[in-house]
Amino acid sequence: MRVKTVQRVPRPLDDEQIQLLLAQLRGLRDRAIVLLMLHGGLRPGEVLGLHLDDLAYGRRRVVVRHRDDHPKGARSKSRQERVVDLHEADTLATVSAYVMNERPQDADSRLVFLIGGRGTRRLEPLGYDGLVRMFSRASARASARASIRASIREPWVTPHALRHTHATRMWEGGMRELTLQKRLGHASPESTRLYTRVSDPAVVADYRQALDALGKPRKATS
Repeated sequence: MRVKTVQRVPRPLDDEQIQLLLAQLRGLRDRAIVLLMLHGGLRPGEVLGLHLDDLAYGRRRVVVRHRDDHPKGARSKSRQERVVDLHEADTLATVSAYVMNERPQDADSRLVFLIGGRGTRRLEPLGYDGLVRMFSRASARASARASIRASIREPWVTPHALRHTHATRMWEGGMRELTLQKRLGHASPESTRLYTRVSDPAVVADYRQALDALGKPRKATS
């Protein structure tokens, strides 16, 4: 016997939450990681697994390749290589600034994102645990400065929520389902359709817009 469960629409961050989070990131590395997930829809493992030769600044894109040799286990979920265009000027500019000015220059690793500073773990690749700690601390600082409405200290606000935010915005902006599937690296269209389901507030908003277009009177909400 199967029990039918409700499949929730992924919750994106709103503009205020994003700005609060970005304002609390410390260092170019952390900002570059967040922007790659927010503007490119990369998974956390895909960001952590990027190599220096995956960055194509002139063509404004990154190449996401499947690798399973990350020292701390980070990897791409998809086995298919894909190209992700990044036309938001701030994203690759921040990545470039990190590589040129903040990334340890004496590192032998080809991985982009490393641990810096002067500690014993300097030059080690950044792993999932480090990314989650960075994101959690920035979220906590942001929430301390946020209004109740814009709080981002919620269980659903994780690094992966940045990918949800990107996918939702691209769909709402008019990207077709097939191209969104390719951009996100989904093997199945069913995974992409999770973002194309319309939420209840969107249904209500479109309903009200239709009433206005038809000249139908509607009761004002309190």
